[in-house]
Amino acid sequence: YLYRNGQPFRALHLVHAGFLKTCELSEDGREQVTGFRMRGDLLGVESIGLAMHICDAVALDDAEIWELPYPPVLDALKHVPELQVRLATALAEEIRRDRVWMLAIGTLPAEQRVAAFLLDIAGRLARLGFSARHFILRMGRADIASFLALKHETVSRALSHLERLNYIEVLRREVKLLDIPRLRACVGTPCTTP
Repeated sequence: YLYRNGQPFRALHLVHAGFLKTCELSEDGREQVTGFRMRGDLLGVESIGLAMHICDAVALDDAEIWELPYPPVLDALKHVPELQVRLATALAEEIRRDRVWMLAIGTLPAEQRVAAFLLDIAGRLARLGFSARHFILRMGRADIASFLALKHETVSRALSHLERLNYIEVLRREVKLLDIPRLRACVGTPCTTP
């Protein structure tokens, strides 16, 4: 855990390397994965203005995190206008990303959600200079299912179906995107053979 729900909020955290998940717990103990964070992502922004963290941040593999103590960050924002712009941009990107996923989860069938998820991870990795066609999923299927509001078995079935269509190839957590244009088309329409 980088931090847990209920711990005092004292800092923002910048992911320099590695993958993390953020998740929230309901009062009865149900967990909901709310996002996956990787290099360049800022963690803790959801707790700005509060005394405590409102979610958990959990490393999914080895990670390097830069801690940015919050009161000094506020002081720096007063004196470095570019830092204000960067923080505002990071917050706006997080809001936009959350809105896109809210729309996808609320409107797409299961298989299209899984396809959109794979394309999102691929795009984020590509922006960091990694392969968008061949990558390792650092999160398990249960975490993907929680994030996409699906059952674990549904995610496994969707991945298997996309593999049968030759859109992807999956070996445990290793994923190869074989046909990105068809995978993109799949997000807008049911995934079927051409």
